Amino acid sequence: MNRIPMKTPLVEMDGDEMTRILWKMIKEELLLPFIDLRTEYYDLGLKHRDETDDQVTVDAANAALKYGVAVKCATITPNAARMDEYHLKKMYRSPNGTIRAIMDGTVFRRPITVKGIEPNVRTWKKPITIARHAYGDVYRNVEMVVPGPGRAELVFTDENGHETRKLIHEFQGPGVVQGMHNLDKSITSFARSCFSYALDAKEDLWFASKDTISKQYDGRFKEIFQTVFDNEYKEKFEKAGIAYFYTLIDDAVARIMKSQGGIIWACKNYDGDVMSDMLSSAFGSLAMMTSVLVNPDGKYEYEAAHGTVQRHYYKYLKGEETSTNPVATIFAWTGALRKRGQLDGTEALSSFADKLEKATLSTIESGKMTGDLARITTLENPQKLNTEEFIKAIRMLLENM
Repeated sequence: MNRIPMKTPLVEMDGDEMTRILWKMIKEELLLPFIDLRTEYYDLGLKHRDETDDQVTVDAANAALKYGVAVKCATITPNAARMDEYHLKKMYRSPNGTIRAIMDGTVFRRPITVKGIEPNVRTWKKPITIARHAYGDVYRNVEMVVPGPGRAELVFTDENGHETRKLIHEFQGPGVVQGMHNLDKSITSFARSCFSYALDAKEDLWFASKDTISKQYDGRFKEIFQTVFDNEYKEKFEKAGIAYFYTLIDDAVARIMKSQGGIIWACKNYDGDVMSDMLSSAFGSLAMMTSVLVNPDGKYEYEAAHGTVQRHYYKYLKGEETSTNPVATIFAWTGALRKRGQLDGTEALSSFADKLEKATLSTIESGKMTGDLARITTLENPQKLNTEEFIKAIRMLLENM
């Protein structure tokens, strides 16, 4: 078989735990036999991040900006327990947060729908896309444990040395305090990405935050979104027959449960993190959601929306069989390969991505699936496969397409 050539490398970011195992299986069974795969490889596994003092994450993000398309495996963001488990030098920041800050993009997460896996919310007939701001907020916070009584203040010193102060709290005893920030430039890029994506998808756009409580912080998001919409996109939306509106996030949660779907829901960073997990689970499985980071200059980073599947990894280390769902990781690769093919004018590469996605979904629709889907499918007599069996079943279909 002649393998499909690639003109420009993808930036490949390897990851952690069970998804790292899936990553290797997918490459060996579904990619390397069919593609002359060219990648610039970065090991973002936690041990290597520790060895490089996390410089490898920065290098990978800059490579993504250089080459324009990246694909990333799920990675660990260490907490205290993970720091002890992996004997780390320090508790590193989220690699996703670092990459998103450097690329200054918006994360679009959309469920992968397939026959036989029906949404838990009966009104949902079409996918719902989460547009998640990818900079700042709690992911770039500065925090402190307060040891005892004292005053916590928010202080801004301008370039001339003038200070503006606001009291946060008069502590009478121990507690915690944190500071967050965002940038008008990043919020504006977020807004433009959302409006452009909505126009391409021809779907309504919602933006939701909590400006009734966070009157200045969330209010700034609301103000910038409305300004960008009025000045740049209002007429285009009217012409396309789609709508934009702002609402409070608690109202958006209530509305989404009665929606038919087919909308884009723009959220601040943390809100998008939480709501995308809720949507992916409600549409079927955490392993059935695509995620792509798009920066304002048209650079793309594809990944699965889920984590490293820690529980399955520990079973794997014991030699026990696992039935881990690789679909979102497969779709991260297909998304990156398709975009690389589009940018390079390599139609065969983009076509292969389409075929691999079709083979993956057709395998599920034939009744062959991993355990997470077998438990919830409406198909009769599903065949539960372990991870390797499922990937090999996809390959058999792919070879005959």
